[in-house]
Amino acid sequence: MFPLAGEVRSTSATGRGVVADAVRAVAPDLAQQVLDTLAWRTGYLPHFREMTRLALTAPGGAGFIAAAGLASVHERFRYRHDGEDLPLSAVAELAEGTPALGTHTVTGRGRPGPDVLSVPYRGGRLVADDLAAQLDVWLTAGTAEPSFADAVRAVMAHPGWLDLRDVTVVVLGAGAQMGPLVSLLDWGAHVVAVDLPRPAIWSRLLGVAHGTPGRLSLPLHRPLPADATDDEITHAAGVDLVARAPQVVAWLAGIEGPYTLGTYVYADGAAHVRASVAVDAMTTTLLARRPDVSLAFLATPTDAFAVPGEVVADSRRRYAGRPSLRRLARVGSAGRLFRPNYTGLERLPDGSRGGVNDSLVPQQGPNYALAKRIQRWRALQARADGRLVSLNVAPATRTRSVLRNRALAAAYAGAHRFGVEVFDPSTSNTLMAALLVHDLRNAAAAANPATPLRHPLELFWQGANHGGLWRNAFEPRSVLGLAVALGMVQRGA
Repeated sequence: MFPLAGEVRSTSATGRGVVADAVRAVAPDLAQQVLDTLAWRTGYLPHFREMTRLALTAPGGAGFIAAAGLASVHERFRYRHDGEDLPLSAVAELAEGTPALGTHTVTGRGRPGPDVLSVPYRGGRLVADDLAAQLDVWLTAGTAEPSFADAVRAVMAHPGWLDLRDVTVVVLGAGAQMGPLVSLLDWGAHVVAVDLPRPAIWSRLLGVAHGTPGRLSLPLHRPLPADATDDEITHAAGVDLVARAPQVVAWLAGIEGPYTLGTYVYADGAAHVRASVAVDAMTTTLLARRPDVSLAFLATPTDAFAVPGEVVADSRRRYAGRPSLRRLARVGSAGRLFRPNYTGLERLPDGSRGGVNDSLVPQQGPNYALAKRIQRWRALQARADGRLVSLNVAPATRTRSVLRNRALAAAYAGAHRFGVEVFDPSTSNTLMAALLVHDLRNAAAAANPATPLRHPLELFWQGANHGGLWRNAFEPRSVLGLAVALGMVQRGA
């Protein structure tokens, strides 16, 4: 739960407090500015960008901000139990005496998985030379980073990596469109699925599992007979990890062998923050108990990210070559439209140069930004503590949650006119699953804590497929309104 502020649970006051706590040691003036921003729902944007810049440029900034931000989250948020607000640490304490959930495991009857990487794309499939050619197209267009193409090509060159019979992945948010569950099962993995107790979710997941060579383990909130039917299973499966975090921790603590804890949960508004906090409370408990747990996340491209200097230079080249009509539109709009994506380079502590890409979308709001930032902070801290952490930036994708928002759906429909590719869910989740395989299999991956990084934030820019937002000529918000308008025309809205 968000903490009580008087008689209300203020999401804005908590968000301001967490961000201010995160940056205070590095930039006390910024912390005060954050606290003074009363219109948080619209005023959060420059603060998240500046927090990202400080993480890039301040000596030790990324680690300091991540540690302070996580400490603030764990100090402020509460766990509601038997009508009482308890500290977040109660999740670990209650898990000690909580009976674990039941388990049902389905072993698929499908044939062994593919020996080549096959990616669905625009009604067809990309395999071998076609996939390699498409990677080149994405690189030329600035859709993805070269390290993304390198990772996909490494998986293509090592088809044995796709035999995941020795891999266990816990998928929190198993029914999420962006999650890797289907690909992992197709490649023979043992997937431990966590999602809400909704029969429709489990009916679909059981149907998927039966046709694959993988294994699917799911939590049961009530006992089942050994000969239970699929219909009985779907009505007994699932758990709300926000409401029953101690039970989920107790269950996951008993999973055999090493595994990767993958976070793919999503909810609207404040519920997304609560879910991210619940997952982080469970994560800290599991990491303290088990040395054999690695982590996996997907980052949204509509956020503020540090990028290497080469990305800034590429964007500037594209801006210099922009069409005359867009030059005139910038002048005619008094500089509001078609602003350059980057205003300058930032000097890193080692003397190299980088930049900050600000692709935050106001329509997604400060709760979404905070929920995703908590995941990034945990990723940085866990890797610094010696854990393998796979965190890859996924492209903008036509998920159900996006299409429910009329403005975002229209913006995505018009984005291609400004050099941004929006992906179908099947393409995105297959590519991101392949990157997860790369991170688990390739000892030289940035995910491996033994791999030296030039900067801690390199963990985020390595392997990124941002759809073109980072290398675009224009700052995303300066063309967002035009994309919405064009998208609405295209959609007939």
